[in-house]
Amino acid sequence: MRRPRVRVVGLGPGDLELVTQRSLRLIHESPVVRLRTRVHPAASSMSDIESYDEWYEDAESFETLYLRIADDLVSLAMSSENGEVVYVIPGSPVVAERTVELLRQREEVETICEPAVSVIDVACATLGRDPMTAGLRIIDALDTLEPLRGPGPLLVLQTYAPEVMAMVADRMDPDTNVTVLHHLGLADQVVTNLPASRLATFAAADHLTSLWVDGLRTAGEATDDLVSFMRRLRAECPWDQEQTHASLTRHLLEEAYEALDALETFARLDEGGEMTNEAIAHVEEELGDLLFQIVFHAELGDEEQRFNFATIADAVRDKLTYRHPHVFGDVEVKDSNDVASRWEVLKQKEKGRASVTDGIAWQLPSLSLYTKLLRKAALVDLASRTGSDALHGALDALSGISFDDHPADDAQSSSDVDNAWGDALVSVLEAAQWAGVDLEGVVRERAQRLRDEIRTIEQRAK
Repeated sequence: MRRPRVRVVGLGPGDLELVTQRSLRLIHESPVVRLRTRVHPAASSMSDIESYDEWYEDAESFETLYLRIADDLVSLAMSSENGEVVYVIPGSPVVAERTVELLRQREEVETICEPAVSVIDVACATLGRDPMTAGLRIIDALDTLEPLRGPGPLLVLQTYAPEVMAMVADRMDPDTNVTVLHHLGLADQVVTNLPASRLATFAAADHLTSLWVDGLRTAGEATDDLVSFMRRLRAECPWDQEQTHASLTRHLLEEAYEALDALETFARLDEGGEMTNEAIAHVEEELGDLLFQIVFHAELGDEEQRFNFATIADAVRDKLTYRHPHVFGDVEVKDSNDVASRWEVLKQKEKGRASVTDGIAWQLPSLSLYTKLLRKAALVDLASRTGSDALHGALDALSGISFDDHPADDAQSSSDVDNAWGDALVSVLEAAQWAGVDLEGVVRERAQRLRDEIRTIEQRAK
């Protein structure tokens, strides 16, 4: 004995001309028929068929409504004289229809979807695009608020109101060109192009409105292209073919320092309200050079079948997910200091380290290294001086330093000096740490000033 059936019939995206003869026959001949909604041109002649439109008014959410509709259809199928109910929906049963997904999960009934013209067919026919050749992807406007990802083209459905259009616009670059597809196949059809920033101005948006996004350059596509570019260099460039992880290390360090230099200039100009296009282009260039070093090592790792860019990206995301339980879990934090403390605890547990100092890179510049250790000291409640105490300590230490009558020559350089020098430097570092000052950055910035002064003098001499 067969199970009761829910036979789903689609009305297509337009008027009755797009409804198949088989679908019309099933609708008119079946003893039990339900319409999901009358808000569709092809449903205008079906006034004698009961719909679920009134249920929309009382529903707490779409999901609750769709579950209730699925329950009712199952009940109707099981009580129908022929063991079947015909369920009539807008569009196609197999495209963006949540109630059909829910029905397919029900074991009490067999869900049969009748073929129907979909909005995909009409959109592609209108724009003259082959969905397979173009690699078309179908997106539900209400599925998520995450940024839309490339590559294109994308067909965005469920854009039934200006407010929904605005939500979609927020997920794209404001200048992205978007084709609005409205009432396709009807007498009042509209196909128009708008920048994403103006999508909400399309006031006529309704349940027969969708969006086509042809080009969408996002980080994923750009990264894939960069990885492919790296593979070609390894295949065709003699210099790139000779490189190893070891030979590239100095380039990684150099690019890191160049990116740091560009970022410090960028930050200084930004804070002073003097940002320039040149500074923006410079920091973009240097960050790109640094990124390329990562891609290069990832490609070498892929050739060795050890790791690749995807595994690197996945690993760092998984690690940071674990270290952000206040974002991805149910942990509550008070402030950024609480986040930092928990970070160290999680890191120590994750790495199985015995000390908070384990894992510190001792190749760091000395000012940065000592500052980092000061932060670690605070985690184990090691007593530290206040900013004022550290300042007085620096002054006392400096007053105890004695000097020869003549400056040291270039050949004289030693770290084996009177303790007063160390006391003075450490005190200044502690005072800076208390005040939240990055002395490494300060000294680098002063070095840049000195460089500029030297160049000015050189120019005058010329």
